Amino acid sequence: MKIGILGGGQLGRMFIQNALKYDDEFYTLDPASDAPCHNISYFTQGNFNDYETVLNFGKDKDVVTIEIEHVNADALAELENQGIKVVPNSKIIKTIQQKILQKEFYKAHNIPSPEFEVMDGSSDEIKMPLPFVQKMNTGGYDGKGVQVIRTAADMRNLWIEDSVIEKLVDIDKELSVIVARNENGETKTFPVTEMVADPKLNLLDFNICPVSLSEDIERQINLITEKFLNAINSPGLFAIELFLDKEGKVWVNETAPRLHNSGHQSQEGNANSQFEQMYRVVKNLPLADTDAIVYSGMLNLVGAEGFAGKVIYEGMEDVLRLPETYVHLYGKTETKPGRKMGHINVLADSREELMEKLVKVKEMVRVIAE
Repeated sequence: MKIGILGGGQLGRMFIQNALKYDDEFYTLDPASDAPCHNISYFTQGNFNDYETVLNFGKDKDVVTIEIEHVNADALAELENQGIKVVPNSKIIKTIQQKILQKEFYKAHNIPSPEFEVMDGSSDEIKMPLPFVQKMNTGGYDGKGVQVIRTAADMRNLWIEDSVIEKLVDIDKELSVIVARNENGETKTFPVTEMVADPKLNLLDFNICPVSLSEDIERQINLITEKFLNAINSPGLFAIELFLDKEGKVWVNETAPRLHNSGHQSQEGNANSQFEQMYRVVKNLPLADTDAIVYSGMLNLVGAEGFAGKVIYEGMEDVLRLPETYVHLYGKTETKPGRKMGHINVLADSREELMEKLVKVKEMVRVIAE
């Protein structure tokens, strides 16, 4: 099969690395000439937001998929009209890539998500009481395009753009669940993971699996995933990011229609990884076993503050001496503050041991520059 991927970043790279054990051809489209996929696929440098570029890229492929949602969904819809398979389909990509449509999707399908209102980019008139969260309608990810407005003084920072204004949830835990569905309608769900964010960068710092949850919380999450999978009407792999509030209520924060940072620990911690599952979804094969084997966690490697240039992974040799510790680098030669450069997965026999290992590894390694 000729499999085309819009986006040539680390998610595409790890997808291809996993899928190379099978017999397919992989084509990627990315605006950066040195994108992580450029040397492990048939690479095209180009803009995945440009209609004609996406159309030309996809027209001779058997299937087109994405590793970033900010792509030209209209071009994907036209490819579908021409008989090219698109996974997930263009309709759900278009819904999820716009925060306003995404929130309205949850509301229409009775999927619990924080109360919201739509802000028109022509006005700063807002009815939502403080504090609230502002999410730009398009373009935001990895903490970008999202801000918390807590006080009247913060209102001066309000973006006058099309946005979702969302009630601030009193968060106990941030959770994620990755779900998959193939064309035959078969579905599989990975065990829930807990996400621990870096408060300064607003990026995922640690990811922990499995999570100890009450029967009621598990029931709420199962109901959310069931409603979501029934509503999307598309094959695909989706990461549903969740808030657990301090009252024990589960809310959907947002969904990514693709592989996700919160699933990286599945590479060594689960019977099969999210990358294996995505391959099976794209090929419409039987879905893989997702069971957690042991306690597993992931630590993001991000560029240290004050360093930009050719990357150096300080302390990496010491990390490589540790047992049950697995390094995944993204092939990015240039680092800058906050840039995701790789991740490290760790296995353990208990949550306590896992957290000790993750903290130890974080203290050992630093992403700096020459």
